[in-house]
Amino acid sequence: MTTFRLPDLGEGLSEAEIVAWHVSAGDHVSTDQPLVSVETAKAVIEIPSPQAGLVSRIYGEPGDVLAVGAPLADIDGGPQEEHAGIVGDLPSAPETEQPAPAAAAAARDGRQREETAVRASPKVRAEARKRGIALDTVTGTGPGGTITMDDLETHPAGTGDPVAEPLRGARRTMARAMARARDEVAPATVTEEADISHWSAEDDVTVRLVSAIVDAVAAEPRLNSWYDGENDAIAVHETVDLGIAQDTEAGLFVPVLRDVAAQSADALRERLTALKTRVRERSATPDELRAPTITLSNFGMIAGLHAALVVVPPQVAILGAGRIAERVKLDGGKPVPARILPLSLSFDHRAVTGGEAARFLAAIVTSLEAGR
Repeated sequence: MTTFRLPDLGEGLSEAEIVAWHVSAGDHVSTDQPLVSVETAKAVIEIPSPQAGLVSRIYGEPGDVLAVGAPLADIDGGPQEEHAGIVGDLPSAPETEQPAPAAAAAARDGRQREETAVRASPKVRAEARKRGIALDTVTGTGPGGTITMDDLETHPAGTGDPVAEPLRGARRTMARAMARARDEVAPATVTEEADISHWSAEDDVTVRLVSAIVDAVAAEPRLNSWYDGENDAIAVHETVDLGIAQDTEAGLFVPVLRDVAAQSADALRERLTALKTRVRERSATPDELRAPTITLSNFGMIAGLHAALVVVPPQVAILGAGRIAERVKLDGGKPVPARILPLSLSFDHRAVTGGEAARFLAAIVTSLEAGR
């Protein structure tokens, strides 16, 4: 009997949340067959079985958070023949052969955990909280017992009091990152506006912003840094690895475009589109969600003009782009229509001076307004 433990997933990650088991106690697995999917602070990762054998016990259920090194599954390699069939498709045993009592009990226990695990999408969970309905009291009619919106409609209303549920996945990661930023960063924000009336219909707002950040980093490199508050040290990066804040139903993600200064506008758009798709599909790799040197939040695509954004250490700056607005401005004393892009630059005042931040923002505006 071998106890397979949660492996070190790299990037300094110390824990992971179980998303879904692909096997149950009593199933036979082959080497490298998907065993369980877990979610880290970076991505959803599929963990394969390290060996072939009979799964006699699984530890934890969807939603449980396990530390690296914690038991995941007991696998009995035994003398059984390798059988790479469908999960749960076991070789026939002689009629007189009975499972050992301990293995049978473990199998029942594993199946019971799988049967009782609450399965529901983030949208359904949010609606249940709103209605004061405890999900463990709802019978799911969706695939595998998943609770659907229709199930909530037919379930008796709750007390009206919100039901507290622990934060999961990306939302838990965001909560911890925001708490760290609150405790470590000395935040400050400067705002400005750029006149983009001359932009054509083909101009991509996000790509133009990326190019402007590259220009601004060339003018004020210190904004593209990591700050070590414990040692009062700053590391200025030679390349711009740009984090792009992305709002999803599962929470906030920040996929990273590597070395954006070396990419053409077309290449940037193609890479960004593909990266955002992988984030939505939860197929982005941990490397694609780690270590940005500076971040862009184009929140104006939803709403808002200016914002005091949160700088997540060790970064020292984040640029926010607000909603493009039609304005009337004076040009040579005459009123003319204009398209105005509001900009907000939040920075860590421990590492960046107000003058450096202002010059960086001025360089952003100059780049965006180039060609007028």
